[in-house]
Amino acid sequence: MSQHIAVIGAGPGGYAAAFYAADLGMQVTLIDNEKNPGGVCLYRGCIPSKALLHVAKLLDESKHAAEWGIEFGAPKVDVDKLRAYKNRVVEKLTSGTGQVSKFRKVNYIQGWASIVDPKTIAVKKADGGDETVRVDAIILALGSLPTKIPSLSLDSPRVLDSTGALDLPEVPKSMLVVGGGYIGLELGSVYAALGTRVSVVEMTPGLLPGADRDLVKLLAQRVEKTFEKVMVATKVTAMKEARNGVEVTFEGEGAPASATYDYVLVSIGRRPNAKIAGLDKTKVKVDAKGFIETDAQRRTAEPTIFAIGDVAGEPMLAHKASHEARIAVEAIEGKKAVFEPAAIPAVVFTDPEIAWAGLTEAEAETQGLTVEVAKFPWGASGRAIAIDRVDGLTKLIIEPGTERILGVGIAGSGAGELIAEGVLAIEMGATAEDLKLSIHPHPTLTETLMESAEVFFGQATHVYKPKRK
Repeated sequence: MSQHIAVIGAGPGGYAAAFYAADLGMQVTLIDNEKNPGGVCLYRGCIPSKALLHVAKLLDESKHAAEWGIEFGAPKVDVDKLRAYKNRVVEKLTSGTGQVSKFRKVNYIQGWASIVDPKTIAVKKADGGDETVRVDAIILALGSLPTKIPSLSLDSPRVLDSTGALDLPEVPKSMLVVGGGYIGLELGSVYAALGTRVSVVEMTPGLLPGADRDLVKLLAQRVEKTFEKVMVATKVTAMKEARNGVEVTFEGEGAPASATYDYVLVSIGRRPNAKIAGLDKTKVKVDAKGFIETDAQRRTAEPTIFAIGDVAGEPMLAHKASHEARIAVEAIEGKKAVFEPAAIPAVVFTDPEIAWAGLTEAEAETQGLTVEVAKFPWGASGRAIAIDRVDGLTKLIIEPGTERILGVGIAGSGAGELIAEGVLAIEMGATAEDLKLSIHPHPTLTETLMESAEVFFGQATHVYKPKRK
């Protein structure tokens, strides 16, 4: 008799777990409060933001084209039509996951789940009914929520979180983005491209805290041109309603004492959503940061309950959740599967994009590790020059002696599409020699990975950088 599992939460972790379990012949119940599987990523995160970033890139390129001798008239932005386009993208994907769920005979219940005991779930269904589900194992894929600052809470339609910003209430004349992380910079880029005067404030000394500074520098240089003001090492100390806007008070060198903006986007990160009724009736443990504690199989302290995705720990990335999903399902099946990736890629979908995988240079320094770094500037890339995007850099973090690739970092147009080769190299234990000897197509930006390896050996065709003796 096949096992019956319930998955609570239908984001990229939850629906991946449910679909994989169904493929393995398990009986599956998937519970979420949305009409179809998708979670924050499809409904209010990754997908709608990338649809809008695609539009922003088109607007930026149309302006850039003047340098090549092609000029377009000023764009006319129809916000209602743009919002409808974004909603169509979301609807197409979420209706698709709904169909795939039916094809796999997954029992999808739209509603709100609570835990009765380690093998029983009560569901308040969206249609008003109640249902009790008895299972052999439970996977919690509860996701995360935008972080809020209680001291700066202001109940105003002009103060947005990432969800509200994606709904495009209008194209305001001015906007302040509170938080210089990836979500704030991505959404700020969208509004800036649409014509908003965007300012960003970040309390740490630089944008994208945690990312390598040489990669961030290329983005910062562009942001300083496209945004009205970039304020780092600066805190927001107060916000209050003003006539047709929000008055914001700052504390930091180079920042005004106060300024008024049409809208304020508060984007200071996300927090795990571990609050589900009845969790206290189990042995599941939640740590001080709000993450559910799990082992390498994503099993909690309660043997029949597993946790995956944002609620199970950093990094909070959709693709990490999807891979954890498979490990949890295989563990339920009895396999000796564990989640131990050598590299989880991260991508910031700004322009230029920033992507990295494996060990970063900053992490190596923090951990006191000796590494060698090989960098290839895109100013020496034929493809980058041809598309007029030389604002890029590809670098390898290499282990001395073994010459094994420990990390890859890329900044530049399309970096998110390029980083997968770096992930594969790290996971396969490839060396700089392996990457150097792999023939890459010319002219492409992928060559920058091969040429970074050539730089390591002091043999790069397109840059002169002899190997130090």
